[in-house]
Amino acid sequence: MKTTISTKGQIVLPAELRTRDRIESGQEFTIERVDAGEYLLKRTEPPPNQGLVRLLLACPVKDWFTPADRTLSTDDIAVPDLG
Repeated sequence: MKTTISTKGQIVLPAELRTRDRIESGQEFTIERVDAGEYLLKRTEPPPNQGLVRLLLACPVKDWFTPADRTLSTDDIAVPDLG
């Protein structure tokens, strides 16, 4: 595949690669110079559970998940009775 560097120095990854590897805007990469004219591009690992809340909120069963109230401390959250 071929791509071109923009006047801003940006490289566009072809749509086929983005689709195949599930690359989305905002994802971070590192770039390493291997040799003159040869570079290695690697996607960095996202933080654990990144996007989990978005995934849960997208569930087709409505209102089964609600994000925790961020104003509460752990002392304020009731422990569910599992017995």
